[in-house]
Amino acid sequence: MLDSFHERVAAVRSRIEAACLRAGRAPDSVHLLPVAKTYGPETVMEAAGAGFRCIGENRVQEARQKISLCPGHLEWHLIGHLQSNKVREAIHYFSMIHSVDSERLLLLIDSAAREEGKTMPVCLEVNVAGEASKNGLSPDEVGPVLEISQKLFNVQVVGLMTVPPAVREPEEVRPWFRALRDLRDRMQIQAGLDLPDLSMGMSGDFEVAVEEGATWIRLGSILFGPRIRPEVPAE
Repeated sequence: MLDSFHERVAAVRSRIEAACLRAGRAPDSVHLLPVAKTYGPETVMEAAGAGFRCIGENRVQEARQKISLCPGHLEWHLIGHLQSNKVREAIHYFSMIHSVDSERLLLLIDSAAREEGKTMPVCLEVNVAGEASKNGLSPDEVGPVLEISQKLFNVQVVGLMTVPPAVREPEEVRPWFRALRDLRDRMQIQAGLDLPDLSMGMSGDFEVAVEEGATWIRLGSILFGPRIRPEVPAE
């Protein structure tokens, strides 16, 4: 068992490098995003001390409580569902949003970013498996939303994101990761856009995601250990 954070990070990086070797990719093409959901500021500070500059968070309200208690140089990425009434706060606290799941949300982000005087990079969340329980655009909706995004000035779509169905074996999610990559590749040609990022892969399946082209992998428990804090309730 790996006891220290540094040991767990080293083990994960070794597995990323092996997955990149299998896929013929450079290891530095994969960004490891520690996810602080339900963990306290002390855990975030441990990640910062290990050299991480970007931290993932699922909820705006949880990030709001932590950010002032954490090192100021960190960049925060929102990876969870964004409610429309939290958009202005999200623009203020986060440097990237991975989970834009509707045209309406994209427009709200553009408007709020314009008021804040910034341009927000985002990924469009795609429900590649069509699960009724999950948020996300259908694959058919991605093209029209990308077309709209080209008319906006304060939001920049930089890629696609997905959360695949829960499965027993990591290999079972490969078709969904591959489907997202294939969709991204088609959209780059169809829309004439550069979409470099694929945000996919979590603690149980990140190696498969890397093999299928992930550029952001979102890891929590494999780095920080079991989650013991309750989630902050939605406001």
